[in-house]
Amino acid sequence: MAEAHPMHLLTARDAGMVACTDCTRVWPLETERCPRCGAKLVSRDRHSLSRVWAWWVVGLICYFPANLYPMLNTTFMGKTSGDTIVGGAVTLAMHGAIPVALVILIASVAIPMGKFVAVAYLALSVQRGWHTSKLRRTQLYEMVEFIGRWSMIDVFVVAVLSALVQLSVVVSIQPGPAALNFALSVVFTMLSARSFDSRLIWDSIERDGEEEDLT
Repeated sequence: MAEAHPMHLLTARDAGMVACTDCTRVWPLETERCPRCGAKLVSRDRHSLSRVWAWWVVGLICYFPANLYPMLNTTFMGKTSGDTIVGGAVTLAMHGAIPVALVILIASVAIPMGKFVAVAYLALSVQRGWHTSKLRRTQLYEMVEFIGRWSMIDVFVVAVLSALVQLSVVVSIQPGPAALNFALSVVFTMLSARSFDSRLIWDSIERDGEEEDLT
């Protein structure tokens, strides 16, 4: 779908208004806090990209040990073994639990990696002024915000198993060192996506309009 011509768009800032990023209510530009939800009102968060990259890098650092160290430590008859995220999914698949293995791989590998790529793409597109669809980038940002919470499913599974599978000295399951790193990675990537000011995507419309006027 073709994007509207820049000259036909009126932004809230041009109209002397500012939108609350929490409840989406629009208020006069001089309003400091949203009377509805109490959030601080800022027309544009110029420091958002710095926070995006800071949380992104920390999240990526935590993601590597989350995949290298065991997510679960299983003790059976006095013998302890550990499985990484991928190793655990492979073990489940070998025992016939293919759907469960696919869910773990998608939620714990595909979605986190996709979030890293998507957030980096959004930040770079704003920093470098890429002429890609503003609508598609906004939709990508909304999708990242929506699916971010589901990345915690692996930690949830570990917590449930640790609570349920406790059969004295026969079998016991404990969270491995990767569980904490994975949880931190998910939280940091969620903060990275949350720090991104999606309104910066649409600010490039003005720059595009100026370039078109000069050509």
